[in-house]
Amino acid sequence: MLKEIELFKTIDKVKLAIKRIKDFEPKEGYYLAFSGGKDSICIKALADMAGIKYDAHYNVTTIDPPELVRFIRDRHPDVVFDMPGKPFLKRLIVKGFPQRHRRWCCAEYKENGGEGRTVITGVRRAESSNRKHTPIFRHCFQNRRQAGKTILNPIVDWTEQDAWKFIKKNNLPYCSLYDEGWKRIGCLFCPMAGKHRLIEVQRYPKYAGLFIKAFQELYLHRKATGKTSVNRWGDGEEMFWWWINENKESYNENQYHLFGD
Repeated sequence: MLKEIELFKTIDKVKLAIKRIKDFEPKEGYYLAFSGGKDSICIKALADMAGIKYDAHYNVTTIDPPELVRFIRDRHPDVVFDMPGKPFLKRLIVKGFPQRHRRWCCAEYKENGGEGRTVITGVRRAESSNRKHTPIFRHCFQNRRQAGKTILNPIVDWTEQDAWKFIKKNNLPYCSLYDEGWKRIGCLFCPMAGKHRLIEVQRYPKYAGLFIKAFQELYLHRKATGKTSVNRWGDGEEMFWWWINENKESYNENQYHLFGD
């Protein structure tokens, strides 16, 4: 709920989030990190309610679902699209495929921008165990890519239910993929999405084909440079299906459904 009882007093999470945004407002205005997901929709609406100055930015990953990209363009035309130096699949050929414990892609494609600025994010503690101690406000010194930034997380103490209640109460538009049962909307085939990646392979076969092509180039590149670790796979396509967690031979396109249990 957006109102909670804490130490015998009622806390209005919306008013508290707006107060946080107002209290930390920099003279030059905020850099608002906008991904198009439900949490960034909330912080952008809260920033408008607070009446503060900001410029919203979407870091283009080049592998986000097309529905998400269209949603941002159509519903949030004020958001600046910041393009990366190289498309994700070009970087994958050099860097290797990302894994749960080695997500180099987040740093390169999601956390850029806002240098020297106060950045508003939609990070919430309830999202994962890694974020359960996230502060409301912090300065970045150690992380090379975030050094010089100040981060404000105004909805850090919100639950997923809080976010959806706020969206529905204020009649805020959101990406249609949520209505199709998607719990998270971000980079296609992200290792953090688990088995949902199989649904994405079925829904976006052209994207899967582009990934397979990039994996083949990665495979050949590693072979040419003497990397013996690639010998566990017969080719780049086999490597891709291993990464997705499903062998091509045992993949049944009728086995995975968008509305499956």
